[in-house]
Amino acid sequence: MASALLHLPIIDLASTDRLSTANSIRQACTEHGFFYLINHGVEEELLNRVFDESKKFFSLPLEEKMRLARREHRGYTPLYAEKLDPSLGNKGKMIDNAKEREGLYYVEGDSKESFYIGPLGSISSYSDLNQWPSEEALPSWRSIMETYYEGVMAAGKRLMSLISLALNLDEDFFEKIGAFNQPMPLLRLLHYPGELGLSDEEIYGASAHSDYGMITILATDGIAGLQICREKSKQPQVWEDVHHVKRAFIVNIGDLTERWTNCLFRSTLHRVMPTGQERYSIAFFLDPNPDCVVECLKSCCSDLNPPRFPPIRSGDYLKERFRLTYGS
Repeated sequence: MASALLHLPIIDLASTDRLSTANSIRQACTEHGFFYLINHGVEEELLNRVFDESKKFFSLPLEEKMRLARREHRGYTPLYAEKLDPSLGNKGKMIDNAKEREGLYYVEGDSKESFYIGPLGSISSYSDLNQWPSEEALPSWRSIMETYYEGVMAAGKRLMSLISLALNLDEDFFEKIGAFNQPMPLLRLLHYPGELGLSDEEIYGASAHSDYGMITILATDGIAGLQICREKSKQPQVWEDVHHVKRAFIVNIGDLTERWTNCLFRSTLHRVMPTGQERYSIAFFLDPNPDCVVECLKSCCSDLNPPRFPPIRSGDYLKERFRLTYGS
């Protein structure tokens, strides 16, 4: 079931009343785990160019895209290669017959294709594992993606300082514990095809999941399909539509932040349902330094509300979640 309308809070990143904004973020994160972010500093013209370049890449022949096949979570992921809800099973689906001879199978998963871009040299000194389309095929592609990546990263760090205030912490708390000392953000371009083949199973653009890291900053092209389920454990699940707000990002809390906050801030289930229309989106996953230890914040626990999760390295947690997602 999906409701006709879901009213998410709107957070203004440019507001000068930081305490009031932090209080609004706290309410949004405890009640929804999702909110809209406006005045984030990323120009609409740049965002439009990113969507245009994304469409150009996904329109390339499959053989050309597969030359940039995902390695170390960088590069191209084809249709059906990922299943975000592992409980739906893990059957093999061939991309083409040639793969059978090579022994390469993909999860029969979600109906989307994607492209990952990891930390840039300006953000991190980790080895640059990114793969890029040839300049001959897409001459402006890399520079536009890098400019967007840096813009959203800056917005994300500003937002995390407000989230710190929302948790009754110092504004620079996450910087002080090393979360942004060589962080590992991932930019992911996503394409959901409009026409899907016949199947005996229900097809998802993205099956039900919560995001893995700190926060996700999402841009969409206005096509419907995104839904959230605010109560993970309730049955039957109630799904609500998230509507497009022009020039606003959609932000949601990830699992690491839920662990940090002892479940005070929600890491909300969400999914993308096919609508018969082609759909593009751009997700920026703000993940901390892999060695950053995620443990319950003192402001989020007490004798009556002890920590629910043991401390864990960010990198170890994310590695296991990716292993489950890709079935290997």
